Parts: sequence; structure tokens; C-alpha cells
Amino acid sequence: MNKWLLVLVTTLFMMGCQPLQPIRSMEVLTSVGYASISEQRGRDDAEKQVRAMRASKMDAYRELAEQVYGMRVSGRAELSDQRLGTERTSGEVDGVIRGAEVVRSYKVGDSYVTELRLDINKMNMLRDYGEVQQVPEKRQQTLF
Repeated sequence: MNKWLLVLVTTLFMMGCQPLQPIRSMEVLTSVGYASISEQRGRDDAEKQVRAMRASKMDAYRELAEQVYGMRVSGRAELSDQRLGTERTSGEVDGVIRGAEVVRSYKVGDSYVTELRLDINKMNMLRDYGEVQQVPEKRQQTLF
């Protein structure tokens, strides 16, 4: 009897430890990009907002590229007379993102926000379609 009670309590405890939401699959990446509207160049507020939309989308794509390909970080420090001088750090990301989808794009105060989602499997499938194919050198003769 005690053995069955222990099994029942253990089962109930284990069910209570299950996550409330499904764990996010590593096959889908998300990113968020931001851009200030007032900092954009433009003749009027509408043009500035359109530019901020585009800038926030580019920022979201940059973040996706960081997640997929990583970021190259470079640092430099100068030393003169055994004293630390100028220090510089820079970051760079480079890659091709195919198949990302805009989830939402909206204004928040003076900023524009864009959310993207990328299915890694879809990106890999599209990458194969985007490869440059060699043109055959030998021409076939066409008879008319």
C-alpha cells in the first residue's frame, strides 16, 4: 500500500514540474530590431517613420545574423611609456539570412520595433536554392 502511495505522490510531483509552455525549439530563432524615429533624416514625420521602419528591420536582421554566424570581435590597446593609452573594440557580423519572416512591426514612443522569426530548416533549404550554378561550357547545337 505504501509503495503505491509513493508512486502516486511521485507521479503527481513529476507532473507538477512540467513547464507551462512548450520549450522553445532551437530550430526557430527570433530577433528584435529598434530604431529611433526622430533621429532619422526626412522632410516630414511620415518619411522619418518609414526610415525608422526600415532601420529597425535591418537591426533585427543583424541580430539574426549574430545568432546564426556569431560576431567577430576585435580589440586593440596602445601602450606608451608603460601607460595604457587608447583602447578600441569593434564588432562585425557577416552572413546571408534567407527565409526570415516579420512577426510584428510597431511604434513605441519615439522608436520603431520590428520582430523577426527564422526557421533554421527553411533557411538551409533556401540556401541550397540560392547557390550559383555553373553554366555548361559546351553548347548544344540547335537544328531548326
